[in-house]
Amino acid sequence: MRVFSERGYHGTSITDLTDAMGLAQGSLYKAFKDKQSLFLAAFDRYRAQRAEKLHRISDNAGTGLDRLRATLDFYADSAQGAAGRQGCLVVGSTVELCAFDKPVADHIAAALSRNEALLAELIRQGQEDGSIAAHVNVEATAQMLLCLTQGMRVVGKTGRSREQMQAVAAVALKALA
Repeated sequence: MRVFSERGYHGTSITDLTDAMGLAQGSLYKAFKDKQSLFLAAFDRYRAQRAEKLHRISDNAGTGLDRLRATLDFYADSAQGAAGRQGCLVVGSTVELCAFDKPVADHIAAALSRNEALLAELIRQGQEDGSIAAHVNVEATAQMLLCLTQGMRVVGKTGRSREQMQAVAAVALKALA
């Protein structure tokens, strides 16, 4: 996951992967048919780990707005420091592979749809508990926040600070008032 996140799919060689995993090339090919199969397994694991962390953080936050704030803080943290410079496997793959590789594009689209659905769920919860204004368009706002969070991961590659990323999240939350 780390190697693909840092270097991208095309920038990652089989040697890079075997070195990172401490495996011989033959062992890698016994476990995975090809580089794409390994990439898809790494992508799915990356998504599962991130989703678990995100749910653990946001599920304990209270109101819909509190949960959304926790979610945006999670992305702000991911978009700064070493994690920000390493990059996001979803974002990197979207930019690099979506136009050229249908199976990977399908994985990426599904991952982004799950993220958008979570954001919409949090907005709806906030509207139900009164912490987010009722006039907020759930679908359009979820799409805007999806673009914001993924954009934060792109900008994070440039070494932004936690404070800068949290300021972006704070501005986005004001739009929900």
